Amino acid sequence: MRNEQEFIDLLHERLTELRDGAEEAVREVLPVEGNSHQARLEREVLVAERSGLLAAFNAGESGLCFGRLAFQDGRDHHIGRIGMRRDDPDRTPLVVDWRADVARPFYLATGHTPMGLRRRRHITTQGRQVTALHDELMDLTDTVRTGHEGSDADAVLLASLDAARTGRMHDIVQTIQAEQDRIIRAPHRGILVVEGGPGTGKTVVALHRAAYLLYAHRELLARRAVLIVGPNPAFLGYIAEVLPSLGETGVLLATPGDLFPGVTATGADTARAAEVKGGAAMADALARFVRDRQALPPFDEPIVIDHEDGELLLDADIASDARHAARATSLPHNLARPHFAFHVIDALTAQLTDRIGADPYGGPNLLGPDDTAMLGKAIAASAEVHAAIAELWPSLTPEELVADFLAEPVHLEEGDAEAIRRSRDGGSDGGGGGGGQGWTPADVPLLDEAAELLGDDDSAARAAAEAEQQERIAYAQGVLDLSHGSRTYEFEDLDEEDSEVLAAHDLVDAERLAERQEEADHRSAAERAAADRTWAFGHIIVDEAQELSAMMWRLLMRRCPTRSMTLVGDPAQAAEPGGCGSWEAILTPHAGDRWKRVRLGVNYRTPTEIMEIAAAVPRAADPSFEPPRSIRSTGVRPWAQRTGDLARAVAETVEKEVEKEGVREGDADQGASGHLAVIAPLGRHAELAAALPQASAGRSPDLTRPVVLLGPRQAKGLEFDSVIVVEPEEFGASDLYVALTRATQRLGVIYTGGELPMGLEFPVMTTMT
Repeated sequence: MRNEQEFIDLLHERLTELRDGAEEAVREVLPVEGNSHQARLEREVLVAERSGLLAAFNAGESGLCFGRLAFQDGRDHHIGRIGMRRDDPDRTPLVVDWRADVARPFYLATGHTPMGLRRRRHITTQGRQVTALHDELMDLTDTVRTGHEGSDADAVLLASLDAARTGRMHDIVQTIQAEQDRIIRAPHRGILVVEGGPGTGKTVVALHRAAYLLYAHRELLARRAVLIVGPNPAFLGYIAEVLPSLGETGVLLATPGDLFPGVTATGADTARAAEVKGGAAMADALARFVRDRQALPPFDEPIVIDHEDGELLLDADIASDARHAARATSLPHNLARPHFAFHVIDALTAQLTDRIGADPYGGPNLLGPDDTAMLGKAIAASAEVHAAIAELWPSLTPEELVADFLAEPVHLEEGDAEAIRRSRDGGSDGGGGGGGQGWTPADVPLLDEAAELLGDDDSAARAAAEAEQQERIAYAQGVLDLSHGSRTYEFEDLDEEDSEVLAAHDLVDAERLAERQEEADHRSAAERAAADRTWAFGHIIVDEAQELSAMMWRLLMRRCPTRSMTLVGDPAQAAEPGGCGSWEAILTPHAGDRWKRVRLGVNYRTPTEIMEIAAAVPRAADPSFEPPRSIRSTGVRPWAQRTGDLARAVAETVEKEVEKEGVREGDADQGASGHLAVIAPLGRHAELAAALPQASAGRSPDLTRPVVLLGPRQAKGLEFDSVIVVEPEEFGASDLYVALTRATQRLGVIYTGGELPMGLEFPVMTTMT
């Protein structure tokens, strides 16, 4: 024990040195003299690099070293969250990063396949203090004994599983199991589907896979970023600390409702509306709706445009030819619009040329090319002409298009159209969501689809940028001319940057000087990706992937053209009506056969006593259903209570559970144990929140509080020491299965009805009057 404590002390001393060095580097960079573009660029890049390094060092503080490998050939390596080397000429390794190949035996070696190991040691620490050692002998001929040998190879794992929850997911870097390690390190190609029931560690495995990929493919993924999509804000808050604890901070976390920049989807749809919006038919309906906006005037009612030389007529033939030419470009609507406009302007110019330049004696037109060009410029500058073009082929934003479509959902079956119909101001006419609350999560893939169909006509912006660049070049050339023309020019009359350039004018031309005047974008890849709808991510991880609609999958596939993805889910927990169902239905249209499914079959979270109860829910619909195998038992039997006063029963039960856990408000920061969740139908939340003033609730509840009030879909992916499920008969089957499998220690059910649903049977059932 003493030797390991001395080593841990040495590691923390070295970590302090590295951290101090990084902090000093940041301080040295910040006050760099000069405010030129070059100075600012160098300063910002160095600050970003050093700050990222500092974040990794700070993340590695907890559990800096958790293992040691003694090999039969004499090699000896300590394993930790981040790799560190000594400050010596050879840069000798002190601790090996858990993701390095040499660390794999820590997770995979067995007595039957020792992978060259003599012994494996688990080091448990609290802060900087070593609290326990556990040695596993891999070479049975080794006669050396340390006194820390143990016969139970799962002792460290079980201790971790029995530990009280904190309201935040913790990493499993110390207890990764062999089946999990194989998934974490799976080759970085195609789509990997990780399927598994409740408690199998799907999510935490996917997060560790993200950390591993960032380690193994740093250059690529640091540049393109990794996107992690979670089901709701509560879930993102729950997992937020896992990757930073592993030294990785450059990852973008988002819900499906966050994936259209500039839109925050806080509205709510009915289940039927969400299902219709998520269906694949919506892509065709939107495409046809865009084509509807490429209109023609009635054949007998041309658009009349006033002109000083007489009226111009924009008739159906002109518009039809222009539309055909624009569509032939295969460009999105807004990008094809200039082609439509050019053809209309050319046709109107020809119409006017024929009128005013016609030879009364039947000869050729009297107007020359220059005259025709002048007429064309005048027509192109006409506000009335532009108004007519806008009427037939308007420039549209995705928000405008989708709002118009939802107000009049054409190209859908009548029942589907009524389900999603929503007035233009955001109100709901037929249950389509909004209700004045704005965009809903199911609207986000529609907005993204609309953006693809419309395109972004940035010609004006590009023209302005080009003009600005030419101005910069002209100014830069003037500066260089001054330098060549007068070697005695007073540099102090110029700004600092130009003075620097003049001192080295022979090495810089005008364009290079202009480039140095431009401001660069020094945001991280994740920050830039969050603001750019067209960003192509290096890898995408999707949690609860079985819930996403066909339209949402179209959005995600556009975000990752390489189809490098890790998808996590469990079809038995599918609850969203718009979900695609099978993995084949989800992936084959986008990836063909470039995907692979693996399954996790061990339940690390849910005790046997609870899993036996919960399994009755899916088994009621499918008698052959087999839940994941629980590896632990608590001896605590789940219970159910029928009551006539729901709020009082829940409040009294919560008080007893909190007493049992020994948790008080504010104790979480001091490391006190015990977190309890009340999972109830959303319609019951107002009543229960009034009876539970100590509970955190809402769209993004604080999961670190001792008591939280959640809806069943908010609870997806989360876990608590104790769970109270309220009114289970009001849950859907999938939602109930999720709710019943969130507890790591104790489960209770409180209900007011006559019987429990789905054939549930509890060993302890009481009635409260």
